[in-house]
Amino acid sequence: MNRALPVVRLRVPTDEDAIAWHHLFDDPDVMEFQGGRPAELSVYEELTARQRRHDAERGFCLWTMLDDSGQVMGFTGAQPWERDWGPTGETEIGWRLGREFWGRGYVTAAAHMTLERLRAAGLPSVVAMVDARNERSIAVARRLGMRLAETFVTPTSQRQGHCYRLDLQDRDSR
Repeated sequence: MNRALPVVRLRVPTDEDAIAWHHLFDDPDVMEFQGGRPAELSVYEELTARQRRHDAERGFCLWTMLDDSGQVMGFTGAQPWERDWGPTGETEIGWRLGREFWGRGYVTAAAHMTLERLRAAGLPSVVAMVDARNERSIAVARRLGMRLAETFVTPTSQRQGHCYRLDLQDRDSR
């Protein structure tokens, strides 16, 4: 069954979004695949500042997701994979959503918008790095047309992960 995707808006993160993200992600369920513990506000202040720089320099970032009433729900977007393991040098698409917004198609809708923006920016491909236990994110990656490219073990958590890949210039992936 295909349902209509909800209305989602994306914007470059503001200083206020750091506070909203901190509140939304202050939930062990939301952070289960991100180390398990909520982060301090200063982490989100730095993250939103970095995303503003990414958008200005690259034309893409982790954008703040807003519902049709303008309420902050989380983020989705893309940024360079800058770790020394995994798909170093590639662009990773990612998302994180407050628990109250799960299961309604918001991430899928916003991720489709992200892919269109990345295509318009001329990126040839994108990856999604997903904890192998994160069934929700795996389902989103598959709905986007991404294919499992490789499995890996993360150096810090020693957990199994998946690297999904999508060719953005392939007309069949649209």
